[in-house]
Amino acid sequence: MFSHTLPALFSRSETAEIIRLAEDGRLKRGGLVGGQRHDNIRRADICWLDDQGNASWVMDRIVDAVARANRAAFNFDITEFKEKLQVAAYDESDEGHYDWHSDIGDGPIARYRKLTIVTQLSDDEDYEGGELELNVGSDVTIAPRERGSSTLFASFMLHRVVPVKKGKRYSLTSWCHGPEFR
Repeated sequence: MFSHTLPALFSRSETAEIIRLAEDGRLKRGGLVGGQRHDNIRRADICWLDDQGNASWVMDRIVDAVARANRAAFNFDITEFKEKLQVAAYDESDEGHYDWHSDIGDGPIARYRKLTIVTQLSDDEDYEGGELELNVGSDVTIAPRERGSSTLFASFMLHRVVPVKKGKRYSLTSWCHGPEFR
């Protein structure tokens, strides 16, 4: 199993608060691992939430949920969360998207990513397009779009966010880290 769904990890009011925290933190154009920008690969505004400050409750929920899901579905050797929480906004005004990629990279932290968890912060009817797609061999699956639901998957899996055609999609992403895969 390479993906696992956690329905209703966050409530409607909690997802609204996460979006508010991100907007207060001033969303800025996101790049790739290493900070490089390639608009043909990724067009999204992002904000890093302080997981020790006013968003610590979000990180606490993620850590607890990942521990349970990892035991149930992956059994990966996860030792820590080395990165802050990332909120991304994909807007119709620039066909916000993120082309096929994996979350493991050459960066000093990215090479230790084991699991990725993406939480849907927007209502399904607030946008068109913007689906999170996971590539499992020759099959492509679409992550649930219910507000507050989370999808966990192995960070080495190819995945993408297809262009948003109408409205705006918000998501919350976190990565779990451990020893490199062998």
